[in-house]
Amino acid sequence: MLVNPKPDTLQKLQLLSRDSQYDLACACGTNKLDRRTHGSNGKWIYPVSLPNGGSSILFKTLISNVCSSDCKYCPLRQDKDCPRCTLNCDETVRTFLDYYNNGEVFGLFFSSGMIGSADKTMEKLIAPAETLRKKHHFKGYIHLKILPGSSPAAIEKAISVSNAVSLNIETPGKEFLEKLSNKKDFLRDIVEPVKLISKLIKEGNRRVKQTTQFIVGAAGETDKHIVNYTAALYERIGLNRVYFSAYQDSDQQGNAGSQERLAREHRLYQVDFLFRKYGFTQSDIIYDRSGLLSIETDPKEVWAKNHPEFFPVSVNTAMRYRLLRVPGLGPVAVDRILERRKLAKISSFDDIGIERNSKKAGKYLDFGNRQQNKVFLFNF
Repeated sequence: MLVNPKPDTLQKLQLLSRDSQYDLACACGTNKLDRRTHGSNGKWIYPVSLPNGGSSILFKTLISNVCSSDCKYCPLRQDKDCPRCTLNCDETVRTFLDYYNNGEVFGLFFSSGMIGSADKTMEKLIAPAETLRKKHHFKGYIHLKILPGSSPAAIEKAISVSNAVSLNIETPGKEFLEKLSNKKDFLRDIVEPVKLISKLIKEGNRRVKQTTQFIVGAAGETDKHIVNYTAALYERIGLNRVYFSAYQDSDQQGNAGSQERLAREHRLYQVDFLFRKYGFTQSDIIYDRSGLLSIETDPKEVWAKNHPEFFPVSVNTAMRYRLLRVPGLGPVAVDRILERRKLAKISSFDDIGIERNSKKAGKYLDFGNRQQNKVFLFNF
C-alpha cells in the first residue's frame, strides 16, 4: 500500500475525486452537461443527476479511499496497491464551504471506502454533514452514502442530516454478490438496510430521497436480472431512483468488453425511464435469448416493433398512455400534442413544433391520412 505521510488538502482532494469516479451518482447523462465528467474548476466538482430528474453541480468526493472490503469489481479494494488518504472533518467542511460560498456548488455528495467497519466509516461520513447543519446552519442539499452492514442507529443518524441517502445494491441477487465479495452478506448487509431506510423515511414522514445503484457486467448477471430487481425496488420498497454503473476495469479501459458494458448501462437507463415516465412494466421489456437488451435498438422501439397491432396511434384522439408508447415521443412532446389538439386538429409535426425524432415517430402515428397508414403497415 502506498501512503503519502503528509498530503495537504488539495492533494487529498485530487486523489479522492479521481477515485470517486468508481462510485457514481448517475453514470449516464442525457446531454453534454450531464456526463461522466468533472467540472472545469476542480476534479472534485461535476454535474450530477438528481433523484427528481433535475441536475446541478455537487461537491462530490470520497471521504477516504482506504478500504477493508474485497469487492472484486472495485479498484480500491483492500488488496490493491494504490495511494491512500482520508479527509478529516475540518478539511471537508472548510473546502465545501469555500465552493458553496462562491456559488460554485449547490450541495454535496459524500461516500467512502470501508474504513475498518461500516459504523466507524459512517461516523466519518456523518460528522461533516452534522457540522454543516448544526454549526454552519447549512440548509442545502446533502447526499450521504450508507455503507453495507451499517447499524440501524447509524442509518437513522445519516437520514436525520440528509436530503438523500443511498446504499448500493450492486448486484441483482445473492448469487451474484457472492461472486464479487466474500465479506458481504446480500440479505444482512444490503437488502435489510435498504428496507430499513425506506421504513424509517416513511415512518418519520421525511422528505428524504432514497436511491441505489447496480454495477453492470461485473458478476455475469443479465439485463433481465437487473431490470426485474429494479422494478421490485420501485414497486415494493418505493425507491426514488435506481442508477447503473458499467463495471470499469481499470486495466482494460476502452476495450470491447468495456464498451459493451457502457452500451448496456445506457439501455438500462432507458428501461428505467420507461418504468418511471412512460408507464411500462416488467412484462413490456423484451430481451434476446441470453436475457440481454438489444444494443442496436432502444427498448421502446423494440416493444413497438413487436406489437404492430398497437399502431398506428391517432395523434388527434389517442389517450396519453398510447401516445407515450410511440417511439420518438417523450412526455414533453406528448403533453404538447394534448394541449395543441384542444385548439385545432393536428395534421403534421409542424403543427406541434416537434423536430427531434419526428421521423421515427412518424412511422407509428396517424394524422388522419389514409395513405400514411398504408405506408406505416409496410414498415413492419
